[in-house]
Parts: sequence; C-alpha cells; structure tokens
Amino acid sequence: MARLVAPVLLLATLLLSAVSTPLMASAPPVVVLRVKGTINPALTRYVERGLEEAERRGATATIILLDTPGGLDESMREIIQRIINAQVPVIVYVAPAGARAASAGTFIALAAHIAAMAPGTEIGAAHPVVLGGTGQTEQTPSAVSEKMVNDAAAYIRSLAQMRGRNMEWAEKAVRESASTHAEEAKALGVVDVIAPDLPSLLQQVDGRRVRLLVGEVTLATANAPIVHLDMSLVEQFLFTISNPNIAFILLSLALLALFFEFANPGAILPGVVGGILLLLALFSLGTLPINWAGVLLIVLAFILFVAEVFVTSHGALGIGGAIALILGGLLLVSSAAPPNLRVNPWLVYSMATAIAGFFIFVVRTIVEDRRRRQPVTGAEGLKGQRGVARTTLDPEGTVMVEGERWRAVSLDGRIEEGETVVVEGRDGLTLRVRRLQRRE
Repeated sequence: MARLVAPVLLLATLLLSAVSTPLMASAPPVVVLRVKGTINPALTRYVERGLEEAERRGATATIILLDTPGGLDESMREIIQRIINAQVPVIVYVAPAGARAASAGTFIALAAHIAAMAPGTEIGAAHPVVLGGTGQTEQTPSAVSEKMVNDAAAYIRSLAQMRGRNMEWAEKAVRESASTHAEEAKALGVVDVIAPDLPSLLQQVDGRRVRLLVGEVTLATANAPIVHLDMSLVEQFLFTISNPNIAFILLSLALLALFFEFANPGAILPGVVGGILLLLALFSLGTLPINWAGVLLIVLAFILFVAEVFVTSHGALGIGGAIALILGGLLLVSSAAPPNLRVNPWLVYSMATAIAGFFIFVVRTIVEDRRRRQPVTGAEGLKGQRGVARTTLDPEGTVMVEGERWRAVSLDGRIEEGETVVVEGRDGLTLRVRRLQRRE
C-alpha cells in the first residue's frame, strides 16, 4: 500500500499543475500602450485599437504611458471619449521621469479612471493657443480666443468633476497655464498615484474600485500578466509622416519630382516617385489643420520656378517663387493650431533657398549652354564651316561646303580654285567666304 502512495501523489501533482497552468495563463492581463509625441489622428487610431484589443482580451486594466507636449483638440477629444466609454479601466501614467502631460495631455490624464505620474514629471499648461498672422503666439483675450478658453475650461472642469479631481486647479491650468510637478499634483488632488515604475504602479492600484459606465469593477493588477501593445509598422509610419515639417518636405519633393517628369516626358521614374510622394503628402496634410491657402501658395511657387526655366524674366519669376514658397510654408498649418504643429520657419527658409538655388542653377546652365552651342541648321548653321573653292572666286565663284555646291562671294579678293575657305555668312543662296589662311 505504501508503494502506491508515492505514484498517486505524483500523479495528483501533475494533474493539478496541468489544470492550474492554463488558469494562470488565462488571468486577465494589463495592456500597456505607449503614447509619446504630438496628439494627432494617427495616434488616436492607435489608442482606439489598443483599447479595443484590451476589451477583446478582457483585460483588468489598460495603462497609457503618456509623454506629450499637446496636440490637436479634435484628436484629444476623440481619445477622451474613447476612454470614458471604455469597458475596461484606463490608467494614464505620465512616465518615465522627465515626461510631461502638457496641453492636450492634461485633459487626457484627468479623463482617466486613475491618473498616475512618475517622479520628475509635470502636468498642466493647458491654455488654448491662437497664432496671429505673423505666426507669433497670441494670448490676448480676443473674441475667438476667449471662446476657446471658456470652452476648454468648461470641458476640463467636467472631466475633473467626473473623476473627483481638483476642478479649481484644472480650470487654472486652462485659464492661467498653471503647471505642476508630480508630488504637488498628488497633494492637490490632480492625480491619484505617484509610482517610480510600472510594477510599483500595478501594486499600488491593486484592489482599487473603479466606476465604468457599465458599473464598478475592482482592479486585480498585482500579479496580472503585462501585455505591451506597441504601434504597428504602418501606424508608426503614418504617425511619423503626420508631422507638419514632414508634410511640407513631402509636398515640396513631390512637386520637384513632378517637374522633372514634365521637363523630361517619358522618364517615368520621377513621375512615379512624385506621385507616391504627393499621395503621402496629401495624407499627412489630411491629419493636420491645414490652411489651403498655404498649399496653393506652395503650388504657385513651383509654377513660377518652372516658368523661370522657360521664360526670360531675369530672375523675377524665381524670386517670386521663393517668396511664395516661404509664405506657403509659414501659412501651411491653420493659425488655430498649437505651436508644436507649426512648420519650423528655418526649415521653410532652408527649403526655399535650396529649391530656388536649384532652379537658378538650371536656368544658368541652360542659358550658358545656349550661348556655347552653335546652330546646326538654317543660315546661321553654315557660319564657321570650312569648304573648298571649286572655281576661282574673283570675287564670285563656286565652293563645296558640307558636300554641297554653293555660289560664293570672296571677301578676301581673288581666291584660286582648290583653296580652303571658311564661311562668314549667307545672303540668300550666296555664301560670303574668306581664305582660311588669312583668317588664321
């Protein structure tokens, strides 16, 4: 009997291990998303996909690692709406140390079911920014900016109230651009948790009750498996080109490539490259608050550059193209966009200088080539050609030039038959020639 006990216990242990392993593996995970950079439509789609995946997996929570200078108001509101309607708790964690949740990031953090920050991070500065016609930040209480501020203040107060956070500070962040560090944010009731790293955060929020639209849930994060859901390659690419500087470069290079195709019909490669770049530029522009007057100015700039190649304007068209390109770059993004969504002015100046210099070089090369090149047809085509006198020229006679017989008049007096002559010009069907030796 004793001999049977050991095998039975071993078999029971194996059966329990086989049963418990899948149960542990099927424990609800914590899905981690990384939101770093400007809030734009490409990033919005990534967050929406991440939350859908978390809901599909039945995750116990979704953590958004946040580090942003702000972004588009429309994209921010779409992310917040998705967080509010999420079927899993959403924890916004401003991390790592040195990260920030500025402007739109402040709204997103306050909308989370749990807001957390790492030491050495900051939150705030959520004042809406309006750019004036000169491109400078405009903080004056104009009618438009005042409406924007009031709307943003009401929105952030409602988010803070919904999550039980400091409404007064939230409104101050909008109206006065208030900003604070992690420890003070925790003391003011702006965030709920300060955690140095992700494992510490999971330990601190474990067991907390969170109210979703579908009811209250209790977080079980202490021993939950962590699933990092990063951007796909396509999402990373789309996020990268959803940048105003990239959009400006793509549009400029697309028009330049199309110019090469039109200047050399049938080259194919410049046309293919230009078409691809143009489509990418249009996608990038579609993710930004574009001022289409800026786009039209950029197109006009390239029309003027191309005209400079074919029209003698003594540089006037090229200068006009450079001015149009600079204005188009500076006006490319709507003046209502935040500063981090504006095209870098130095990039605009550099691109305008480089492209204008390229077209000036092309024009100069064409002009110099035309000056050096001798005509090969017509009356001027015979000038400078050598021939042989077939009869005595005194002063008229016959010469052979380019395998053809021509009536000729000597400009050097009598030229004997067989002497070499050079053509100086033509009068109708009569050539004017000189003796080659005297010319030399």
